[in-house]
Amino acid sequence: MTDSAASQEPVLLEETTEGVRILTLNRAAKKNALSGDLVQALIAGFEAAADDDDIRVVGLTGAGDAFCSGADLKERRPAAKGSTGSPSTEDQVVRLVSGIRVDCEKPVIAGINGIAIGAGLALAMCADMRIASAKARFHAGYARAGSSPDCGLSWTLPQAIGHERAMRFLLDPQMMDADSALALGLVGEVAPDGKFEEAFLAYCRKIAEVAPMAARQTKRLVTRAGLLAGLEDHLRDELALARRALTSEDGREAVRAIFEKRKPEFTGR
Repeated sequence: MTDSAASQEPVLLEETTEGVRILTLNRAAKKNALSGDLVQALIAGFEAAADDDDIRVVGLTGAGDAFCSGADLKERRPAAKGSTGSPSTEDQVVRLVSGIRVDCEKPVIAGINGIAIGAGLALAMCADMRIASAKARFHAGYARAGSSPDCGLSWTLPQAIGHERAMRFLLDPQMMDADSALALGLVGEVAPDGKFEEAFLAYCRKIAEVAPMAARQTKRLVTRAGLLAGLEDHLRDELALARRALTSEDGREAVRAIFEKRKPEFTGR
């Protein structure tokens, strides 16, 4: 698909059947990288699903052969302080993470059909439950780029797998396959590649059969038990620290090394 043809497609697809709203990231040519438009569409999509009494479960997956390859760095431009108009990156991240994990009291299930890297992994970890295709691959990505996590990953990941496992995963430069992700606790189920979509939809429908009040109250209580005090400030701090690291000498060296396919030489500056 050409760029002009892709630009005419909605960046987020929505489909509802049997009380299940499926949101599909639809930038397949970009491996579903998170652009500003896609983040805004996700925010609106989760807000609409949260407010619709006919929706019992929200499923989140990606078009093509990827779940989400992370932030679209070509489109990611930090808003100047005090600027007006488009919402800042910080505001968007706060609304997206809070919207999925806290404000939407419907169970959210991520169907990870391919790579989930960086902010794409963080997006998946915002969900309440995760099912992966056998061909899915996982990578934190941040340390490799000389940075620290953002998009809530420093909160959601330790909740899912514990402190030490989270530290090891975040600082390990290796890509992780689906079976290893299952053993670690990143996902709760791995489906064969050819049966992934069927398994993902079947599980969404299974959870949708739970009494709506039971599902909402259970998510509310489980979320509240693990809710980070000062979540909004934490999400903003994540982005500020990540930006500081990316613009440091080591951050620039890390990115150069990635493109030059060599080991980076860090100086601590």
